[in-house]
Amino acid sequence: MSAPDPDEQRFIERLVARDERAFNELVELYGDRVYRLMFRMLARKNEAEDMAQEVFVQVFKAIDQFRGDAKLGTWIYRVAVNLCKNRGKYLARRHSQAEDELEPIAERFALGQAKGVTSSELAGPDQIVLGYQVEVIVKRCIAELDPEFREVVVLRDIEDLTYDEIGEITGLAEGTVKSRLHRARAMLKEKVESILGEKIR
Repeated sequence: MSAPDPDEQRFIERLVARDERAFNELVELYGDRVYRLMFRMLARKNEAEDMAQEVFVQVFKAIDQFRGDAKLGTWIYRVAVNLCKNRGKYLARRHSQAEDELEPIAERFALGQAKGVTSSELAGPDQIVLGYQVEVIVKRCIAELDPEFREVVVLRDIEDLTYDEIGEITGLAEGTVKSRLHRARAMLKEKVESILGEKIR
């Protein structure tokens, strides 16, 4: 685990000193990524917006507890994932996990690009339409995975984090991350194929 670089260390010191401008910079730097993570994990736009705000409230409150045993961004992801897990359990108890509010299929962060899931590159208009349909199906199938499998798929295949970073965020050993990711990808592929009625190559 690498210590923060000097610039990051100074930034952290400003946060610890409750520098409001530093907090605004933090939100600018990580806001989109945190929202995207929350949206992928919770699959509900309103919940993702609320929880993304809560992440930064918690980060600002707890920043003086940050020990520099990981990158600041990794620590923020850890806070986000833990809040997500707690919120997911709460929503499950309330039976609120039914239908999500997935964003437009042409959104910038395409889940259709998840490793080991999509078909080959698309060419003509018919294929593009099919590609968007597959993308929507993949998103919904990710949302249906159990949280422990969903988080590794989102962190690895969508956020493109390393196994070390995922281990730091989740507290899992690297071997556990890899085996859980392997199972998650297999379950996701099976779910998508069962909906499409054909094999994805």
